[in-house]
Amino acid sequence: MTTPDRPQPPISSTPVLRTALVWGGVATLVIAAVGGAIGFAVAGVDGMLSAFAGAAIAALFMLLTAVSILVANRWFGDALYVPIFFGIVLGGWLLKLVLFIVALMLLRGQPWIEPVVFFVALVVSVIASLAVDGIAMLRSREPYVDVSLPGAPKDEDPKFDAS
Repeated sequence: MTTPDRPQPPISSTPVLRTALVWGGVATLVIAAVGGAIGFAVAGVDGMLSAFAGAAIAALFMLLTAVSILVANRWFGDALYVPIFFGIVLGGWLLKLVLFIVALMLLRGQPWIEPVVFFVALVVSVIASLAVDGIAMLRSREPYVDVSLPGAPKDEDPKFDAS
C-alpha cells in the first residue's frame, strides 16, 4: 500500500457496514434465543442446539462478508484499490462457499441436529441479516457519488446563449 500525500477520508461504506454488523449481531442473538426456545419446545435440547447452530452459521457468514469489505476498504485511495477490493471480497465469498459445504457435511447426520429447526433458524437468520443490511443502507443517507459537480451556467455567462 502506498502512502498518499494527504490523508484519505474514510470510505463512505464503512459506517454502514459497522452499523449492519452491530444490528446484525443483535438480530442473530435474538433469533438464537427465540429459536432456541422454540426449538426446545418442539424437539427438546436437540432442537435448541439446532437453532443455535443455524443462527451461528448465518452470523458467521454475515460477519465474513462485512469484515472482508472493511478489510478491503483499507486500500481505498491506492492505485490498486479496485483489484485488491475485488480480490478480497471474491475470496471471502469463495471462503464462505467452502465453509458452508464443510459445515453441512460436518453437521449432516449428527444425532443432535433437528433438520427442520436448523433449516428454519438458518433461513430466518439470513432473512434478518438481509433486512438489517437493507435498513442500515436506507438510513445511511449515502451520496450516490463521491464527487462534486461544477455549478450550472449562469444566464449572464457569455458562453451561455439562451436563444
